[in-house]
Amino acid sequence: MKSDHHALAAGLTKNQTLVFGALSDADGPLSAYAILDRLRDHGFRAPLQVYRALDKLMALGLIHRLESLNSFVACRHPKCEGRESVVFEICEICGKVSELADDPLEKQIKKLAHKDGFTVTACTIELRGNCRACRPN
Repeated sequence: MKSDHHALAAGLTKNQTLVFGALSDADGPLSAYAILDRLRDHGFRAPLQVYRALDKLMALGLIHRLESLNSFVACRHPKCEGRESVVFEICEICGKVSELADDPLEKQIKKLAHKDGFTVTACTIELRGNCRACRPN
């Protein structure tokens, strides 16, 4: 996690800090209900508490939502902040998620959208397959 993320995390509420911590400590993506289960001992009782924290953490760029898995991951890419495009590799065998950034790809996406007069404000690409460890030889 980059130092800018540490500065943002310092200003979080208790619930936001707990949700961010649960995602940061997780080995893989977590659904809102999995986060709720992990945080019940910390006073979390309702999904709304988790969703409010998730919304704020996403707005701050500290976490990402994986649409295809309906789950969340802590931002782990040191150059993610300020990017409009984020790419995730999702292993369908072990569930490992890797966050990638690629300047040429981001420029190509903007160029493609610009042809139709469209301005990209956010783009998430999810690549599904097998990671190196799970790929058959």
